[in-house]
Amino acid sequence: MEAVGNLAGGVAHDFNNLLTVISGNTELLLDTGIGEQPRELAYEIIQASDRAGSLTRQLLAFSRREVVQPRVFDLNSLVSKLEQMLRRLIGEHIQLDVELTDELSFVEADPGLIEQVIVNLSVNARDAMTSGGRLLIQIGRTQLEADDPSWEREFPPGRYVTLALSDNGSGMAPEVQARIFEPFFTTKEREQGTGLGLATVYGIVQQAGGLIRLTSELGHGTTFTVFLPLREAEPEAATQFYGESLAQSGGNETILLVEDEASILDVLSSNLEASGYKVLRALNGADAMALIQGHQGELDLLVSDVVMPVMSGPELYAQLRVSHPHIKVIFISGYSNWPGRSGTLLPKGVPYLQKP
Repeated sequence: MEAVGNLAGGVAHDFNNLLTVISGNTELLLDTGIGEQPRELAYEIIQASDRAGSLTRQLLAFSRREVVQPRVFDLNSLVSKLEQMLRRLIGEHIQLDVELTDELSFVEADPGLIEQVIVNLSVNARDAMTSGGRLLIQIGRTQLEADDPSWEREFPPGRYVTLALSDNGSGMAPEVQARIFEPFFTTKEREQGTGLGLATVYGIVQQAGGLIRLTSELGHGTTFTVFLPLREAEPEAATQFYGESLAQSGGNETILLVEDEASILDVLSSNLEASGYKVLRALNGADAMALIQGHQGELDLLVSDVVMPVMSGPELYAQLRVSHPHIKVIFISGYSNWPGRSGTLLPKGVPYLQKP
């Protein structure tokens, strides 16, 4: 699975960079006053790029290379907020029961990605109960001991919050269970799934420092149980970003744009300059620092790739704040591998945009 993940993550990163160039240049084309029919074709290109980008994000989640913004949150609260949406998602023919724990259920992960885990597992359960049934979601706590013979040897003992989703659907044969987390493996019809839903779940849970287990019996149902390390710290408030209209043009603002792919640097720079911004361009963090040394004016915003040679985006941001303490930042990423780390952790409270 590790080798497959490395391959999937590398392909997804490179493909996201290509999609950024395709969609960015298409958007520039839309601003040139082209005719109605070419405009419709351009919109089709952008929509296709968006759909392709959705697939690559799932591959990146499986390969544990997705950019995450973890914070401590209450898993009980997250599941409660999702309950009404899940009822609509699985349909009226399936009974949904939710059992929360009376104990603390604080975990540290990206809440949006854990929501995706719950949604994906709920959809999988729904599809296994075509004639109706029951989906039970349970939050609990457990203590994993080092001498437990049933436990994963590479997984550390300690206290964990558990998230279990159980259905009484069709269940799985042992040969299906053995491959269930492989990307593109599916027992559904070709039009009904990509085979990435459970692979995505696997990657998200691994990236959060957790583990997922599966028990299933053919004809009797399936239970997926997610284990996430318990955190004692109080939950952190989510950072909210309230954006202005995308159509708003720049004035005298200066943006430092740093991206190691020249084609992406070109298309992003062209888009920003077309919106009225002054753009300083650099292919890596070291070049950006050298460029700033000779810049006399204001520097309002850093837009930087996360993973770059010589100096990463977060490292560049940290150095820039020494000389420009009030500079704002937006990180962009195609989610490549960061040597020595399974995932790319950004500074807390800063926004990022996914490529494409």
